[in-house]
Amino acid sequence: MQTAATGQAPLAFPDAAPFAGALAEDQAHPFGTIEAAYPLGAARGQVHATYIIAETVDGLVIVDQHAAHERLVYEKIKAEAEGGGVMRQTLLVPEVVELDPGEAERVLAKAPELAELGLVVEPFGGGAVLVRETPALLGEADAQGLVRDIADDLAENGQALALKERLAEVAATMACHGSVRAGRRLNAPEMNALLRQMEATPHSGQCNHGRPTYVALKLADIERLFGRR
Repeated sequence: MQTAATGQAPLAFPDAAPFAGALAEDQAHPFGTIEAAYPLGAARGQVHATYIIAETVDGLVIVDQHAAHERLVYEKIKAEAEGGGVMRQTLLVPEVVELDPGEAERVLAKAPELAELGLVVEPFGGGAVLVRETPALLGEADAQGLVRDIADDLAENGQALALKERLAEVAATMACHGSVRAGRRLNAPEMNALLRQMEATPHSGQCNHGRPTYVALKLADIERLFGRR
């Protein structure tokens, strides 16, 4: 697979299309089959291009789209790595990342392990690193930011442990770069597909940094806020 290093790729949610059809059929029945079948409900809108509002059978859910998608990408990277190696995509134009000599040395020393995580780098003279491939799950990744963040991670944590043994930290760094950002508008199929993937993904209630990815409010709680109970 090849990708250009410019622009913003559309979100890839393979299960979006079938759910979009079900959602269209259910619009006239706010407490119908969609909410009953799915714990995180049906997306009803997006606010501040950051939070997804979903209606459930007994309340509503507010989802932080960046935190939630970051967790999904992290779990996919971790599963691929544990299953034999992360799928990679070749950059049409390899990207040169300028680092301090010490940073470049640390990154290149871990090149074989980084390749197993989907990031292929090689020396490019001085303190420069050439990025040839990136994890396919990240889409059109920011190679510059990704390599620099990994360099910072290696500097902070040292090299006492092999990169494989610190998979969580590096995978989390990659997931952050590959997740949908706050401020990005999503359409209904994308929002609903994100909800469905959250329901199917372990630990999706927390982002990689321990923060909640969603908050649920029961209808009774909402009614109390308005003095109806």
